[in-house]
Amino acid sequence: MKQPIFLKPLFQERIWGGSKLKKSYGYQIPSLKTGECWAISAHPNGQSVVASGCLAEKSLGELWEEQPELFGHFDSDRFPLLTKILDANDDLSVQVHPNDEYANEIENGELGKTECWYIIDCDDDADMIFGHHAKSKEEFIQSIEEGNWDDLLQRVKIKPGDFFYVPSGTIHALCKGTLVLETQQSSDTTYRVYDYNRLGQDGKLRELHLDKAIEVTTVPHTASKVEPAVAQTAGGSITTFVEEDYFTVYKWEVKNSLSLTQEAHFTLASVISGEGKIISEGRGFSIKRGDHFILPNQMQSFTIEGSVELIASHPNNKGARHHELESTARQMANI
Repeated sequence: MKQPIFLKPLFQERIWGGSKLKKSYGYQIPSLKTGECWAISAHPNGQSVVASGCLAEKSLGELWEEQPELFGHFDSDRFPLLTKILDANDDLSVQVHPNDEYANEIENGELGKTECWYIIDCDDDADMIFGHHAKSKEEFIQSIEEGNWDDLLQRVKIKPGDFFYVPSGTIHALCKGTLVLETQQSSDTTYRVYDYNRLGQDGKLRELHLDKAIEVTTVPHTASKVEPAVAQTAGGSITTFVEEDYFTVYKWEVKNSLSLTQEAHFTLASVISGEGKIISEGRGFSIKRGDHFILPNQMQSFTIEGSVELIASHPNNKGARHHELESTARQMANI
């Protein structure tokens, strides 16, 4: 398999969702409240399916189990990452995610959720909630109990092209008018802290998860500074945004032609603008805005031609091993 594995996106309706996934990418969304495109996923709550070729209609989970050679026999008990595009037509709830250890114990073996965001587009003067001002857990709890959200929550201005790394334990919320590509651990565990007293589709206040959120939130907040490293070539550029335990994330910006070598076990890629083609061993495969694909392990070198921007990522061994070692330690402690 020395060609891209193209995947069909699937969609999740959300109370805060909108229609930008249709307007921006031409996706056939289920409603005008579509908040999430699960672009590359093997999570049980939404699995990607191969769009074409000899593997057509296979789920990503099936490929992971049946053909591990496609992924370089990556050392993990599950497909480790999940790529999404989020349309925040309204404010998301203020939320926090657990780490691996907590999620594995409390959420029946689920992974924790460290994630990152690339701001594809946003309204003028847009912002988001990223962190909090509490200096101690006691101060954090008191602010929640008193509903002192304006003083507790930290807001930061955003603009298209910004990138944020969001480790587990970070209080955060995307805000109205934001279109984001998210790279995250393959997890669907979220603890809601505050939801603006918003009513759900059933007419009732949406559930909060304050006890769990207080347990997992990092206090005081520690901002994770992102320092992108840019490598320029005649045909484009490669920006490395983050290289952490669970993933490395890049932007490939192609002006005419960019030749790349894959050093990871496999790579996830999403086309965020433009169009072109990816060439592997003399064969060309068309790519355009809104396409998502995996570059399998056997596809070691390739060239991208055209005028096109992609966000690419790959899992890192440390994250997979970290989860495995935590699980083993808990099993031994229970003997």
